[in-house]
Amino acid sequence: MNFAMKLNFILHQSDSTSPNLPIILIHGLFGNLDNLSMLGRDFQKHHDVIQLDLRNYGLSPHSPEMNYFAMAQDVLELLDQLKIEKVIIIGHSMGGKVAMTMTALIPEIIKTLVIIDIAPVVYPLDRHNQIFMALNAVTDAKITQRHMAGKLMRDFVKDENIILFLLKSFHEGIWRFNVPVLWDQYQYIAGWEPIPTWQGPLLFLCGALSPYIKREYREQIAGYFPIARSHVISGCGHSPHAEKPDVVLRAIQHFFSKILH
Repeated sequence: MNFAMKLNFILHQSDSTSPNLPIILIHGLFGNLDNLSMLGRDFQKHHDVIQLDLRNYGLSPHSPEMNYFAMAQDVLELLDQLKIEKVIIIGHSMGGKVAMTMTALIPEIIKTLVIIDIAPVVYPLDRHNQIFMALNAVTDAKITQRHMAGKLMRDFVKDENIILFLLKSFHEGIWRFNVPVLWDQYQYIAGWEPIPTWQGPLLFLCGALSPYIKREYREQIAGYFPIARSHVISGCGHSPHAEKPDVVLRAIQHFFSKILH
């Protein structure tokens, strides 16, 4: 049985005196509530914006359970806590899967979803093996300095941007995400449990250079989200919001202009 956890979050109140619907931003694997800040700052002009740490991340509680229905239930608990009756959810990667799962729990509360570079499919279980090896190597070596951690991680991970991203969650020798649980529960993180069809508006934002959304996923996506739209961000990999935030913002704002009244 799933028990909802009280998540760490930050609420940024809108600059507007008559804000539009609130927006919840949900980070991806190895992330934290800061990861979508570049989007949140812009949305704050017209929306209340909630950034959160999922369970086992940042300052949120730890749990041995890390499936999508459990994580979605945590976010639903936060909506109840904040007395939010209608919401927009933007999720990246793992956070996108959490957002899509929420349509099975509260279909009537979600106005729209924006899903950044992830699909409702099962991904390979070995995709992040080298990253887990790097994280565990730093822990085993009892390293406390960030630059020394980065030096060791380069033996396992060749992409400097990934190393710098991971090191944002390294503080005084401790990873701010629960590495043992993420490894133990990775089959659920990479996986996907079928959900009912949701008829609401949804935008998939895809990095043109990313392997996460492929043509062969279209039929499965359409089965869950029949009126979903997609927009490809050229020259981007798995994190288009970080690589081309202005382009991503324009795409989302254009989408909102069509469905928010």
